[in-house]
Amino acid sequence: MSPQDPARSRASRLRRLGATLVAVVAVAATAAGCGTAPTARSIPTPPAPGAPADPAALNATDVDAWLDGLLPAALQRTGIPGATVAVVRDGEILTARGYGHADTGTGTGRSQPVPVDPDRHLFRVGSVSKLVTAVAVLQLVQGGDLDLDADVDEYLDFTVPRRYDEPVTLRHLLTHTAGFEERVAGLIGLDGASPDLRRALATDPPEQIYRPGTVPAYSNYGNALAGYVVERVSGTPFEEYVDRNVLARAGMASSTFAQPLPPALADRMAKGHDAAGVAGPFEIVGTPPAGALSAPATDMARFMVALTGEAVGEGPLLDAPTRELMQRPGLDATSLGTLADGPRMALGLFDESRNGRTILGHGGDTMYFHSHLQIYPQERAGIFVSLNGGGRGGFDSHELRQAVVNGFADRYFPATSDQPAGVDAETSAAHAAAAVGTYADSRRIDSNFLTTIGLVGRTTVSVADDNRLLFEPGPLSATPALYEEVAPWVWREVGGQRTLAMRVTDDRVTAISYDSAFTLLPVEPARATAVVVPVLGAAVLVLALTVLSWPFGALVRRVLGRPRRDRAGRTARVLSRVAVAGALLALIGWAVSVVAVMGLQDVSATSLRTVQALQLIGLLGVLPATVRLVDDVRRRVGWHRVAASALILLALAGTGWFAVEFMLLAPSISY
Repeated sequence: MSPQDPARSRASRLRRLGATLVAVVAVAATAAGCGTAPTARSIPTPPAPGAPADPAALNATDVDAWLDGLLPAALQRTGIPGATVAVVRDGEILTARGYGHADTGTGTGRSQPVPVDPDRHLFRVGSVSKLVTAVAVLQLVQGGDLDLDADVDEYLDFTVPRRYDEPVTLRHLLTHTAGFEERVAGLIGLDGASPDLRRALATDPPEQIYRPGTVPAYSNYGNALAGYVVERVSGTPFEEYVDRNVLARAGMASSTFAQPLPPALADRMAKGHDAAGVAGPFEIVGTPPAGALSAPATDMARFMVALTGEAVGEGPLLDAPTRELMQRPGLDATSLGTLADGPRMALGLFDESRNGRTILGHGGDTMYFHSHLQIYPQERAGIFVSLNGGGRGGFDSHELRQAVVNGFADRYFPATSDQPAGVDAETSAAHAAAAVGTYADSRRIDSNFLTTIGLVGRTTVSVADDNRLLFEPGPLSATPALYEEVAPWVWREVGGQRTLAMRVTDDRVTAISYDSAFTLLPVEPARATAVVVPVLGAAVLVLALTVLSWPFGALVRRVLGRPRRDRAGRTARVLSRVAVAGALLALIGWAVSVVAVMGLQDVSATSLRTVQALQLIGLLGVLPATVRLVDDVRRRVGWHRVAASALILLALAGTGWFAVEFMLLAPSISY
């Protein structure tokens, strides 16, 4: 869930709208505490100069000194109020540290700030909650109550939309490959009653836009659906099931999915803060399995210990075979094709490997909290970090989390193997040429007016140095990135560790997997920026100038004493004017609505239907505009009036095309 899209950071609107939508749609990622900005899978590189080469350096004294040298200065620089961190190794909690303030006292009525206590203060962990949901599912798989590869319809009491005949399975839900489009409404709210999971999932569910198992596309809905399967099969509300069977078993006595918090924990909740440092209210995640967990760092440490297979709390969360199943890639080349050569989801866990070491993890964001958890299964280690503010800059929280988890990897688990040999220059050049184009993220909306979000946050891929690829912006980045091919259709960031894999059809790249649950897909020609921007820009300009010309023309006629236009063709002219006003007001209405939705504000159905009605008036206005143009030509009213009529017709046709292409008139307004 992400109210931002990696997602997860806010930026300014319209032009800045792109960052907000992508960074939720991260946002999104990408809207409700459940977005993720995970690190990409990597190919080994040598450790940074001065980094310890011996993992034995990972001890409480050293890690405390490292964290103390990193976090206080970073919090002060970014304006993030507080951080809580935990590190585990070999079944023990090496350290749990708190930095900054759980409550700055701003906007809460407190007179004194409250320092972060890693054992006392609960933080919202956002989409890290999905790991608990995955464990719950696998417990029931382990017990024989669930089948990972059965159609989920067998376990549900409502129908999920299907575009394809293939079944949607729990394996698909846990690997974000069920094919669902994104949903924003109801993802997160501020205070309020406990959410109804079934109602949230069954009411206006998202459309299925990809064939199951073929396109990694991060989905809060899909993970929450897996949580509802747990509720249905166990016969116990999801929150109660995980409280008894996951949290209690792992010794996480201070953690809960309950919303609002129970009285015993409410006064221990750290305050989330906005960019100005003002504390906000407790956030209500509309689909709890996807991001509702509240927990202190010490409990998250116990959870990491349990995920690495150590004894903790009341007993193991999963038996060894099921735990190994959880940590293996969930899908292979059978459905993913060559995307399987890049970063792949395990069952609920992102592959975030670095320095040649297997690292599995998950990030998470709410509007106010930003978290990340990583485990090292082979080294039996792990790190968790959570922040209770996003900072003053759009990417502050993301960059700080990356500094913590990547710095931890580079300091204590440096590279152990050589870089891959690469691909010969001729082959690489041919592959690079096949990848050139413009791409949009697979985490998107296709069935309603929010399809327009796809106009921002696009990635342009071009050839550089004959056989390298320049990504603008780079995946999971706000800046360009250069990639080179290190294996057939597998590319690695030059000077970095991020990797991506490509799938090819008929000598053209049809998908680029840049992270375990995120894919870039080619933009359809009709939706290309080079087509949409000129058409829409010119149409808006003509419509705006036309509206401005009405009072100006009336004033000129009055001052100069010119007569009104004759009555011939008046009906067509009046209807054309109504259409021009309708089309222009509709575009303004859509812009306001999209900005509101991406700011997690509700937009009423009445408002959206009104905007659709205005849009339809604009589209239907093509008919009287055509009649007007024909009449002006027939009556030879002068080239300037004919030209004006032609431009109005083209502008109405352009906005009409845009409305149809980008689903502004779609029957569904569920977002």
